[in-house]
Parts: sequence; C-alpha cells; structure tokens
Amino acid sequence: MKNINRRTAIKTVLAGGAALAVSGVSAQSKQSKKNVPAPLKGNIRHSVSKWCFGNYDLDEFCKICKRIGIESVELLDPKDWPIVQQNGLTVAMAQGAGLGIDRAFNDPSLHDELVKSYEEVIPQVAAAGLTNLICFAGKRNGVTDLQGWENCEKGLKRVLPIAEKHNVVLTMELLNSVGHKDYLCDHTVWGVELCRRLGSPNFKLLYDIYHMQIMEGNIIENINRYHSFFSHIHTGGNPGRNEIDETQELYYPAIMQAIVKTGYKGFVGQEFVPKQADPIASLEKCIRICDV
Repeated sequence: MKNINRRTAIKTVLAGGAALAVSGVSAQSKQSKKNVPAPLKGNIRHSVSKWCFGNYDLDEFCKICKRIGIESVELLDPKDWPIVQQNGLTVAMAQGAGLGIDRAFNDPSLHDELVKSYEEVIPQVAAAGLTNLICFAGKRNGVTDLQGWENCEKGLKRVLPIAEKHNVVLTMELLNSVGHKDYLCDHTVWGVELCRRLGSPNFKLLYDIYHMQIMEGNIIENINRYHSFFSHIHTGGNPGRNEIDETQELYYPAIMQAIVKTGYKGFVGQEFVPKQADPIASLEKCIRICDV
C-alpha cells in the first residue's frame, strides 16, 4: 500500500510539474507577444530629421528607423540619399541647394547664385526619385511684407519652370523669427500668400509645428485651413524643441488626428532634439504618439 501511495505521489508530482512547465511556456509565450510592438497604423507617413540624431552613423540610423516603422530619413544632401534608399527608405525632404536659411530668395542680389544652385540640384532630386526640395525666404533685412513677397516671387519664378519640368516641389520652410532672428517667412499666412502669388503646384510650404507654435499658435485651425498649401510637416516640442510628450505644451495626438482628417498625404517629420537618456527610445515613443 505504501509503494502504491509512493508511485501515485510520484505520478502526481510529475503530472503537476508537466502542467507547470506547459503553463510556464504558455505564460512566457504570452509575455513575448506582449513585448513585440504592435505595427504602426499607417495613417501618418513617418519621417525623421537626421540632424537631430547626429551621433549615429547614417546607415545604422536607417536600420533603426526601418525597425521602428519610419519610412523616411530627411534633410540630407545628395551624397547621402543612396544610403537611405539602400535601406529601403526614402528622403521625404531633400536639401543640398541654396545658400542656407539667412541668405535666400528675399535678397535679389543672391538670385543668380540661388537659381544656379537649384537648377543643378533639382534634376538630381528627380533622378533619385524624390519629390520635395527645401528652400528658404531668408532674412527680412528691413523690407515690408509686400516687398518680401515681390522679392521671393521674382527669384522663385526663375526656378519654378525647371521644378515643374522635373516634377519637384520647392518647399519653403516656415520658421520662427525669435530663434532665427529676422527670418521673413515666419507666419503661415505670409507663406500661403506667396504660394498664391506663384500659383504653381510645385511650390508649397513646410509647416513646422514647433516654429508656428512660437509665432502664432492656433495649430489645429491653421492645419484645417491651410493644409492644401503644405507638402511637408515637422514636429517638435515647445518649449525647448525636445520630445513631443507630456513634458511640453502641445497635445500631439489631437494634432495628428486633425492632420489625418484633412486627407493630407505628405510626410510628418520628427524634428525634435532628444533630451532623454536614450534618444532612440525617445524617437520610438514620439512616433507612437503620432501613430493615430
């Protein structure tokens, strides 16, 4: 009887151990499924500005972006485009033409040099299969809004025929004139009026939420009203241009929902400077915040 009880006990222990093992595997499997991030919803086309993550090798950074689900690494010169494309990504906003933020189309004395630069780079953008090429208004230099429109219109009208020929969109960035002292194109309505004057689908605006929050606020209403003039959008937390999370004053999920409702089909580029210890964790977090 004792032997029978012992055998029964061993069987019971073994059966219990097996059940625990199966249960442990099952729990482990559930846990690992929980650790796999859900795929992005695809309502927002995600991009990121490389300059904000300058310490990373571009090829390595592209691989990180691919893993996160980001489709584009932007604000790169022609020499860098092939590296991005070899990783199966695109460059949603190209750079490489012009004379920088301060010396641009508001200064007629620079028009010849600017036209030459853009005429060289626009065909390269098209040959690479890209669409958007950044441009700037430059400093105000004491001119009125009207003079600024006239100066920019005069210079850009010399470049637009080649942009139209190659189906490239010249995209002027809206920047705040507090940090970028004296910058001319610092309000949405100013940029929109320039678009109207030029009257070309190959000239649009880069609507930078961080910069426009500083200058005018009213972000969602301006997106609703003027989205058809935007070929690209940038994010950034205010104050400080850091993460777009609960540490700053804008609620980005609502902004992204507004963008989706407009039917906007362009990219949204993360352009915040990581403040937290792990910049890649910050990037992934901010992509998820925008994934509405």
